[in-house]
Amino acid sequence: MQNLSNIRVVRELLSRHGFSFSKQLGQNFLINPTVCPRMAELSGAGPQVGMLEIGPGIGVLTRELSLRAKKVVAIELDTRLMDVLQETLCDCPNVKVVHADALKVDLHALLREEFGEGPVALAANLPYYITSPLIMRLLESRLPFTSLTLMVQKEAAERLCAEPGRRAAGAVTLAVRYYSEPEILFHVSRGSFLPPPSVDSSVIRLRVRERPPITAPEKELFAVIRAAFAQRRKTLGNALGAGLGREKAAVQQAMADCGIAPSARAESLTLEQFGQLAKALYPGAGS
Repeated sequence: MQNLSNIRVVRELLSRHGFSFSKQLGQNFLINPTVCPRMAELSGAGPQVGMLEIGPGIGVLTRELSLRAKKVVAIELDTRLMDVLQETLCDCPNVKVVHADALKVDLHALLREEFGEGPVALAANLPYYITSPLIMRLLESRLPFTSLTLMVQKEAAERLCAEPGRRAAGAVTLAVRYYSEPEILFHVSRGSFLPPPSVDSSVIRLRVRERPPITAPEKELFAVIRAAFAQRRKTLGNALGAGLGREKAAVQQAMADCGIAPSARAESLTLEQFGQLAKALYPGAGS
């Protein structure tokens, strides 16, 4: 087995396959030998659990998952890495690498085909440019994951795992908490990667909920949340009036009915308050 935490070994491996890093794909490969074992251990991988990995890179985390999981399926977009992965994972018989775009592939069909009805968890080292779109696709699609263990930029981790009602919270924060229970597991310094990015990272875990924590019409709830945060410098009443095309007086009355102050702004509301507001603004929706 090659030492994929040794920079010289990794550079020689990549050079042998004619690989060069793509800024467009946000490629930064983990070389810190302590990170992937820890991430795999916290990912939910186990003898009866299948693991889906997105963006395996050169296969460092993939190998660790294969030691713990029943089966690992890794989705890789970059065709140039397919031969690299064939070499680095040649002694991992429970690993299958699929060349696909995780934002486009039919994940429901893939999970059924590869894992049947067994429990599945997900692990990924996500480039910044697809972090929020991919997380929302994974959660909104209600794929049968027990949890998502993700490495993301530290700033994104703090936003995704922020408590609603805090200044760091945004629309994606509330959506993540609606579908899952998020937590930051540990931080990873920029020097843990090749090449080193300009920011630090964090590993987060989203435990997927069996049911939402609030009762509210889902489509309308997220319409209200998106409108509220689209113009977060405005007061909530003004942002919702503009974003939802509602009369200001009607919005203010709905806010008053929910006990929300006229001066409130989007980041001050909890998920429960947004749920109440959605029901007040859309009476009868979802019933």
